[in-house]
Amino acid sequence: MAGQNLERREMLRALSLAAGAAQFPGFAKWAFADPEAGGDGGGRFEPAGPQAKPNNSYKPQFFTGEEYEIVSRLTEMIIPTDGTPGAREAGVSEFIDFIVYSDSSLQYRFRYGIRWVDAHARYLFGRGFLEITPERQTEMLTHLAYKDRHRAGEEDGRDFFQLIREYTVIGFYTSRVGLEEIKYPGLKQYWREAPGCQHPDDPEHKHLPPPGD
Repeated sequence: MAGQNLERREMLRALSLAAGAAQFPGFAKWAFADPEAGGDGGGRFEPAGPQAKPNNSYKPQFFTGEEYEIVSRLTEMIIPTDGTPGAREAGVSEFIDFIVYSDSSLQYRFRYGIRWVDAHARYLFGRGFLEITPERQTEMLTHLAYKDRHRAGEEDGRDFFQLIREYTVIGFYTSRVGLEEIKYPGLKQYWREAPGCQHPDDPEHKHLPPPGD
């Protein structure tokens, strides 16, 4: 269920969200791709402060323990670990938890959506979402994710899946793990200070040809 893309306007909003989240020192995995950088509007970045150091373990700021586990599982299904790092390695669930904690307009939508997913699993299979098999989890989400598989009565679930997929993509592709995965050139490390002379035995550079030759 990976392969989601963000338009330019969405990416600018994503970068704004991620830059704010990067100030939180409590993450165990999620790390903004360049927390020391601030854009100057021309695609160039300048230093903008120290990076917060991740903790050894993450403590959910908004979700209950079970809610957080469901969020983690959903993000892992949206961007799975298929031979390459996925949402789990990037710590996307941490990012989502902190964003929802920080934005009251998202709190009801996420909490309602998580409870819908768990209740719908019980309706379909007689067990909570975390208790059903991965195959049944995938079956359930497939009907929410793809238009040709939509079923009547699952509109709330589709709305929530679209919401969590959007924030999963934002969290992954603004993380260092995510941008390393797509080999984003902005992660290239530039010199923070001028390098030393490469010709210490000829400080006047007499061996070099005159300009124009």
